[in-house]
Amino acid sequence: MDPVNAGLDDRLFEYLKKSIKETPYYEMLDIELQLLSPGYSEFRVLTSRKHSNPMGLIHGGLIMSIADAAMGNAIRSMAIKAVTVDMSTSLPAGARLGDTIVAQGKVLRAGQKLLFAEAEVRSGDKLLGHSKATFFKISEMHY
Repeated sequence: MDPVNAGLDDRLFEYLKKSIKETPYYEMLDIELQLLSPGYSEFRVLTSRKHSNPMGLIHGGLIMSIADAAMGNAIRSMAIKAVTVDMSTSLPAGARLGDTIVAQGKVLRAGQKLLFAEAEVRSGDKLLGHSKATFFKISEMHY
């Protein structure tokens, strides 16, 4: 499925879509962009054996990675380059092999240097993770 542009400048959307697709870490984890709108993003991953922990469940690091991707790209959807400086994640439930995981990230507040975002990660109706993070603005994005 092609990612959906829900209100971004077309040039920014194409730039982000390409850079996300070419990100080696996302590629390694099979994380895929689903939707971008100003201050909001959605990502998904179909879980497989490579995402599992020694107990055969989906590793919590995958939940945290897709949450960080959703929050970071919600910020990038505002044409801002920023890096994660602090992130807190609760993992109230686990996922199993073959589950499709969806992360929704949104910007809560954008200051001059600090940005605050949150993400929810779900499999169907089941909440797998909730993250809040602080990001440091590096610069405006030139695309």
